[in-house]
Amino acid sequence: MKFAWLCSHEAYQPEDLVEQAVAAEEAGFDVVLGSDHFHPWVDDASAAGFVWSWLGAVAARTQRVQLGTAVTCPLFHYHPGLVAQMAATTDRLSGGRLLLGVGTGEAINERPLGFPFPGYAERQGRMQEALEIIHRLFAGEKVSFSGTYYTTEAARLYSPPVGSLPVLMAAGGPKSADFAGRYADGLITSVKQPEDTVAKVIEPYRRAAAERGAAQLILATRWTVLAENDEEAWHCLRPMRGLRAPGRLETADPAELRARADEMDPAEVLSSYTCARDAAGLVDAYHPLVTDIGADIVSIQVMSEDPMATIQMIGKEVLPALRSAAP
Repeated sequence: MKFAWLCSHEAYQPEDLVEQAVAAEEAGFDVVLGSDHFHPWVDDASAAGFVWSWLGAVAARTQRVQLGTAVTCPLFHYHPGLVAQMAATTDRLSGGRLLLGVGTGEAINERPLGFPFPGYAERQGRMQEALEIIHRLFAGEKVSFSGTYYTTEAARLYSPPVGSLPVLMAAGGPKSADFAGRYADGLITSVKQPEDTVAKVIEPYRRAAAERGAAQLILATRWTVLAENDEEAWHCLRPMRGLRAPGRLETADPAELRARADEMDPAEVLSSYTCARDAAGLVDAYHPLVTDIGADIVSIQVMSEDPMATIQMIGKEVLPALRSAAP
């Protein structure tokens, strides 16, 4: 079992996140992940660096940790062939350390650039074509593809990945989980109630992957807040508070999400996150992902007042306890 640190590009500037990634490797994390956003969730306490440039910088500053996106959307402002090229280049620069995490996206990253954000059925149809193109390019094919949504003509990666480059797909419900089992190399899922995640996401994914005889790879995540009290927790969550605002998937302007979030009761927003007061609280928060979910990779996503100190504390007190609990 591996443990990942998520670098939130919606909350911190990319130069600061490079230092977080280096610190995470030194603290004993196995994987460093980066979110991929054009716009953040709010407009007043936020950032939105380009994750693919950042991954190149992290590859140059680290030696051991795997790198990954959590997640990139290969459907609109990135053509799937371009995603394959970006991923392959990053894989080469990191010596074969990349995991490609993909998802069907949010309007906040597409509509500002003039792209539509259609319903789930079309986005899933696009994802099926995108994954075919990406997998075929990773396999070294020269791809001429004519689909409903994408076309390529003699497309080929002339700087291919170093070796096998797994593509993990984000899923929060049974339809997406089944889809990930059928078309991706692994699953990314965010855990609120572990028993619900097992029933609605993990089991459908495993069934679909088993039906096609595919290897199974599960990356489980959970958003937590490390704070001594609710007031501090709310301050830590300022860059992410729009994530819980109504209509987040369809909204293009972070100012709208910030206004909606600030109309909500802070206690309601905080209740949707796991709040921990100390290292023991973080161990309790992530222990079910180790034991109940049985993830191959557990992604630790913590908002706190001092992320660098939090990374060091997790390395010393949290990771050893979680590793000892792993099957």
